[in-house]
Amino acid sequence: MPNLEKPVRQSVTLPPRIVRRVKAIAKSRKLSANRVIVELIESGLSAKEAEKQRFFDLAERLTQADDPGEQSRLKQELAQMTFGD
Repeated sequence: MPNLEKPVRQSVTLPPRIVRRVKAIAKSRKLSANRVIVELIESGLSAKEAEKQRFFDLAERLTQADDPGEQSRLKQELAQMTFGD
């Protein structure tokens, strides 16, 4: 028998501009605003996990790089990911 997680009700306050965008997406896709919010959160969480994995992949490549030019490029890319532009 599959283990289905029971949904949890969670109240959040959203800025009006976000609400307008969510409602527009919901209307265009013929979904509920709640479903759109869930999909956006899931997408954001996946994106964060992918970004974290990319960081660790770059760090691993840096530790294995022998070429000083490649090391410098990887350091720069890691710094940009960590600190922004």
